[in-house]
Amino acid sequence: MTERAEGERIAKRLARAGLCSRREAERWIEAGRVVVNGSRLDSPACVVGPGDVILVDGQPLAEPERTRLWRYHKPAGLVTTHKDPEGRPTVFDKLPEGLPRVVSVGRLDLNSEGLLLLTNDGELARKLELPSNAWVRRYRVRVHGEVNAEALARLDRGVTVEGIAYGSIKATLDRQQGANAWLTVSLHEGKNREIRRVMEHLGWPVTRLIRVAYGPFQLGILDEGAAEEVPGKVLREQLGEGKAVLHAKADARPAGEREKDQRVAAKARKHKLAEDMRAKKPHANRRRTP
Repeated sequence: MTERAEGERIAKRLARAGLCSRREAERWIEAGRVVVNGSRLDSPACVVGPGDVILVDGQPLAEPERTRLWRYHKPAGLVTTHKDPEGRPTVFDKLPEGLPRVVSVGRLDLNSEGLLLLTNDGELARKLELPSNAWVRRYRVRVHGEVNAEALARLDRGVTVEGIAYGSIKATLDRQQGANAWLTVSLHEGKNREIRRVMEHLGWPVTRLIRVAYGPFQLGILDEGAAEEVPGKVLREQLGEGKAVLHAKADARPAGEREKDQRVAAKARKHKLAEDMRAKKPHANRRRTP
């Protein structure tokens, strides 16, 4: 099927519908699972518009809903994938009831826990994962061994482990307790198992890893296994009202729901201010070890 002058790429359209990521959509197309206006696609080089009829696995593709984002407290022991070939339990098997089909923003590995962002818009997920956002991912990390503060400080210059170059990592020692230590670790990109590999390289195997922040979004006091939607107002503030990535429709919810969002947004701003103040005073108001 030839491209058309208007509209958007079919893979992007599938991602915005919340079915999958753009990369997954391309694989679905190559597998012959997508039909546009009666023609089965074999290439993602297709642009679709509002009037096109799109079928995925024989089912009509719904119009995109307003873009939504959730904070989810991932427990350890779940893989961040929709289907695991080894049959292990997945994040998406264990989500609370009532959520639509969602995709994750990045991943946390099997034994990692903490903040995982979920969205019904695969295109938004792709945007939030881009290193160009320069969003800091912050973790609480427990390691086994006696930590050398000077070795931690050198990570700020980056490190190469087994031929893989890792960028600047900011790591501070929070507490040494016997044979274990708790660290706060911040990085901008987060390559596969980066923290575990770097700490192992320094001789301190990771025994627990908890993500507590992804950019402006905080884990806070969210219960393990719980998910909480980020209010639309907060999402727009953090991403910018005019960014096309939102694809947000007009908010036609009842006034009571909008007022609730405003209260939650104010609470989120207050929490972020407190987090910023703690970051400026690392030795004050130290959080208790999880």
